[in-house]
Amino acid sequence: MRTKPIEDVLAQSGDEQDGGTRRLRRRLGPVDLMGFGIGIVIGTGIFTLTGIEARDHAGPAVIVSFVLAGVASLLAALCYAELASSVPTAGSAYTYAYATMGEIIAWIIGWDLVLEFALGAAVVARGWSGYLAELLHLPAALFGESSTVNVGAILITVLLGAVATVGIRQSSRVTNALVVVKVSICVFVVIAGAFFVKAANLTPFVPPARPVDDDTSGLAQPLSQALFGIEPSMFGIAGVLTAAAVVFFAYTGFEAVANLGEETRKPRRDLPLALFGTLGVSALLYVLVSFVVVGMVDYRQIDPGAPIASAFSAVGAGWASSLVSIAAVAGLTSVILVDIVAIGRIGFAMSRDRLLPPAAGAVHPRWGTPYRITIVVTAGVALLAGLVPLSSLANLVSIGTLFAFVIVSVAVPILRRTRPGMDRPFRVPFSPVLPAVSALACLYLMTNLSVETWLRFLAWLVIGLAIYLGYGRRRSRVGEREVTSSTR
Repeated sequence: MRTKPIEDVLAQSGDEQDGGTRRLRRRLGPVDLMGFGIGIVIGTGIFTLTGIEARDHAGPAVIVSFVLAGVASLLAALCYAELASSVPTAGSAYTYAYATMGEIIAWIIGWDLVLEFALGAAVVARGWSGYLAELLHLPAALFGESSTVNVGAILITVLLGAVATVGIRQSSRVTNALVVVKVSICVFVVIAGAFFVKAANLTPFVPPARPVDDDTSGLAQPLSQALFGIEPSMFGIAGVLTAAAVVFFAYTGFEAVANLGEETRKPRRDLPLALFGTLGVSALLYVLVSFVVVGMVDYRQIDPGAPIASAFSAVGAGWASSLVSIAAVAGLTSVILVDIVAIGRIGFAMSRDRLLPPAAGAVHPRWGTPYRITIVVTAGVALLAGLVPLSSLANLVSIGTLFAFVIVSVAVPILRRTRPGMDRPFRVPFSPVLPAVSALACLYLMTNLSVETWLRFLAWLVIGLAIYLGYGRRRSRVGEREVTSSTR
């Protein structure tokens, strides 16, 4: 439970040791940060989850589900903003936990974030491959979900991994260009689709609750139902809440902005602006697009695979499907890129603390990026994306993010108590009440995920704990410093 002093966290951004520089380059401004944030948030959720959750759980009230998930994300973003502006460093939640709750908690969070971003990138890479195949009529044997080796997913991962390795400015330019494309088309969808919205499709707004059509008992049912013996149901208020837990996946990733603290020119000002700007733009687009989709088509007739494109086809505007597919390809491309960038920064922070081998986090002298860890991450994500169907594991991204949000929310009041005099450019209002509400909201959403998701998540944490006990616990910088101090 040894903690890392805040002074060490701030000083490490200039470290030079282990034969290579440890300094990341400060090249990003608020627009670049928002580009990364929107680039990772506007992706799979807006193009697939809208239809799936409207049809299976919430009906037209999926709009409310997006609002509830957005509120939970906003509460977590307030906590991230205070910590990121006060301690602008790589690693985000990992570093915050290290400074407040102890090394082992920090390791668990770091390991958890690696799972979130790596698995998210692999899942999205497979989705990107499928959208591209549909858009360009490419062979399903190489680009489809049924392929033995998904060549498209491997190629896009390797290409974007190269961009992330070469430099943060190059990554920012690519991401910003893709964000402009997909946000423009999302705005088009809202404006064009509004002309086809019918009030009849929005009634009843919250369909009455009824038992599920299939057996979701056992490992497939939400944890809350398994613990309290609640009969599985769909629609009604319970369905809206279940949908909120699932569409929370749509908001995951905005914390990637906090990982770029050491590469931001004015982090104390720009990090809070980027976090709130990302969530504000993304939540508005999610709510408006979901309103248009359920207003254009009866929720029971929505195609869950391509809800937006199918909605335009159903009202005789099939010409818009190609634009939607282009936006989906652009949207998913930026998600993969930001995921890879984020994992590189988490790995860099953990290797700098020697919880991972220090050589893995070396920064390239010309590119200014943690190139070794980025290359390793790219190879791992490409392998997963190319060979493993990951659709059943997508919920792991949500549970991993929610767990990190809980830790960040708890870290705010702890740091307020242990370091009351620390300069805080942004302060969470009504602390510790709002951080506590944020932690409880995230925990509640976690209980709405399936039992099997919880079991897989716990298995991943056990593997990580074994690595920490076998390597990091004996080699960490904080641990070595304690040993040195005790022998004097």
